[in-house]
Amino acid sequence: MAAGEGRRLRPLTERWPKPVLPIDGRPVLATLLHELAQAGLARVWIVVGHLPGQVRSLAGDGRAFGLEVRYAEQPEARGSADAVSRALEAGATPPLLVSAADTVFEPGTVARARECWLASGTAGALAVRSVAAEELPERSAVRVGDGRLLSVVEKPPPGGSGSPLAGAPLWFLGAELCAGLDDLPGPPFELASLAQRAIERGLALAAVEIGPTRDLTRPEDVVRENFAYLSRGR
Repeated sequence: MAAGEGRRLRPLTERWPKPVLPIDGRPVLATLLHELAQAGLARVWIVVGHLPGQVRSLAGDGRAFGLEVRYAEQPEARGSADAVSRALEAGATPPLLVSAADTVFEPGTVARARECWLASGTAGALAVRSVAAEELPERSAVRVGDGRLLSVVEKPPPGGSGSPLAGAPLWFLGAELCAGLDDLPGPPFELASLAQRAIERGLALAAVEIGPTRDLTRPEDVVRENFAYLSRGR
């Protein structure tokens, strides 16, 4: 998912789309594509919207990353579930691994998460990680029990979660779960709503715990993630 405007990163994202901004000096999208290839994936659909030419120029046809890259268009910011629907319309087929193009995972995380989901035999999965309480209102808060998702709430009100866990932007969607994309409330149409509805219908969804992630939310994050020496000693 590489279509977002990155409003909180303005004014940087007025000139550059969020996925081409760097962490450790490398565009986040490039790091993610390498990670997907190392996890054994062969074909990737990149959903583009904001400043799509720069994203296409970076990823190309995917051969530089050992992948086959195709594209889908999301002209308006209509949510993560809408982005997945656009990829399906462009030819992607379940089961799907879905990730945002603005997050760097620890090396090997994607491969391990994929193996955990396949071993679980569930209809889908979400990677989860512990976050600071003040971050929860900006993320998908989750409750987990015995390795299963019990609830998923997109951007809960402060103090409304009751859990230190939040979803990472790494989803696994089987065919049965994808079938629920057509009747979600919105816009925006969110994967958190898809998961919550599936849980309420009795579908089993796995919660795959992963380590910390790195992402770019605000302009100061770009400095911190690329020039750490500037903040040493503070």
